[in-house]
Amino acid sequence: MKTKQTYNLNIGPTHPAFKEPVKFNFEVDGEQVVKADIDFGYTHRGIEKLAMSRNFIEVIYLLERVCGICSVSHPMAYCLAIEQAAELEVTPRAKYIRTILGELERLHSHLLWAGVAAHEIGFDTLWMYTWNIRETVMDLLEVITGNRVNYAMLTLGGVRRDITDELVPVVYEVLDYYRSLYNRVSEILMGDKSVQLRSEGVGILSHVEAVELCAVGPTARASGLSRDVRIDYPVNAYPDMTWLKPASPRDIGREPVGDVYDRIVVRTLEILQSIEIIEFCLENMPEGDIATETNSIKIINKLKKVQGEGIGRYEAPRGEVAHYDLLDNRDGPALIKVKAPTYSNAPAWVPMLSGAEIADIPIIVASIDPCIACADRMSFTKPNGDNYILTSADLHKMSVEKTREVSRTCTL
Repeated sequence: MKTKQTYNLNIGPTHPAFKEPVKFNFEVDGEQVVKADIDFGYTHRGIEKLAMSRNFIEVIYLLERVCGICSVSHPMAYCLAIEQAAELEVTPRAKYIRTILGELERLHSHLLWAGVAAHEIGFDTLWMYTWNIRETVMDLLEVITGNRVNYAMLTLGGVRRDITDELVPVVYEVLDYYRSLYNRVSEILMGDKSVQLRSEGVGILSHVEAVELCAVGPTARASGLSRDVRIDYPVNAYPDMTWLKPASPRDIGREPVGDVYDRIVVRTLEILQSIEIIEFCLENMPEGDIATETNSIKIINKLKKVQGEGIGRYEAPRGEVAHYDLLDNRDGPALIKVKAPTYSNAPAWVPMLSGAEIADIPIIVASIDPCIACADRMSFTKPNGDNYILTSADLHKMSVEKTREVSRTCTL
């Protein structure tokens, strides 16, 4: 009897199919993936450490650089954490403006992802189409904020710029543009035969696996999890949207199986959902100030008197972003920790890729909309350069030592 043999296939850390450095180690049998493992550590930038050397306002603009596509999401989670710790009020009008910005970002992020996913399966006409229509929302973000990315719009207690009465018709015009295109976009993304053939039954993440691996965002919702921070832990204008519910393949009469196609469906539905959310905010925008305090020096001086900690949770386009901040009588955070959605979703690649064909690796990897730089963490090596394993006891010891170090430097 012929003995079954497998061989190793390494892809990355630099590869045309991946937009950021990450290394995949596959064990394959012919054209089928038997086992998958992922190596991170090629784009660590030390942003958390840098943030601890800046004041509370400077950190906002640094965190915009965690991810260029999520230029609202990370500053939003940070501001929510600081505002919770310091009991800072956010003006009602600012809450609605924050929500509009976040949904405009979701709109452009999902269109960008659709183009990337199309390119991975060789559908470059769809790539060019989605990126072409994405320009309109990018132009609108530039009109509102002054920038296409890294908007510099958020501040503690509010926002830095208003959406004036003169801008409202411009926003409506853009929303009408996307409404007019939505049927065509959804027809291509969810109805094109080539898209279906390359995505249905591919890269499956079951409901049970999604729960066990703590998947978030569209990746979780495509596997049947009713999980969305905007609804589960609503902030900004979301508490006023009692009609809002997580997008699901069930919305088009399809029982979720957690494949690449279901992830396409969820993001396509969320394009229309974002349009509806922005329209709601424009129609119900409160009057008043856009921030409780516009003087950055006064904000910093107030926060220097605070001892406390806060956690900010926000539904970024890729899923939940979480920020932890510790305040301890300083002009900046004494400690800051960032958890990006890719950090939560990356483990799901293992079951998605197991049993897949080699040709499906690019679209499966792209299907979670990864941001490697957002999720990257430090890699430990011995002085001689050899890798070593951190056991549970090692991690516990390091955690205790970290707590003692923080206790020595903080009075909290």
